[in-house]
Amino acid sequence: MSNSSNEQSVESLFGDVISTYTRAQALEDGVLIDAGPMAEEVGFKYSVAITSAAWSDCVAWDEDDNQKQVYQDQSGRLWDVLYMAAHAVRVSTSISNQILYQLYQVPCNGKAVKAKSVTLKLVIGPGDQGEPVNTIMLPDED
Repeated sequence: MSNSSNEQSVESLFGDVISTYTRAQALEDGVLIDAGPMAEEVGFKYSVAITSAAWSDCVAWDEDDNQKQVYQDQSGRLWDVLYMAAHAVRVSTSISNQILYQLYQVPCNGKAVKAKSVTLKLVIGPGDQGEPVNTIMLPDED
């Protein structure tokens, strides 16, 4: 029996694709936020994006937050998220496409002034053209 007679196309198994949502569309829609050139500065070789939920929780900071809480800036908070992710990759002994890592940050809640430990997840996977890309997200996000 030949191998080709046993092979089935993906479409014959699952049917036509109903919908697709690309990484480029997620970046355009704001579901993902490009970490920009700072990711390369901390040592990433491939593109890094951060989910909007992780950005809101760990990066977002403005002048109003400085008035209500403690002085910080958004670029410093982004540096911390990226640096700790890159560090986690360097020290990891796991062979996996996901790494959980921790950092300390002041919650952006209008009242906190002390840093707390936060866990984030870094996932490396294929981009829209199959290229490697990194995504930083909250641990419960996929």
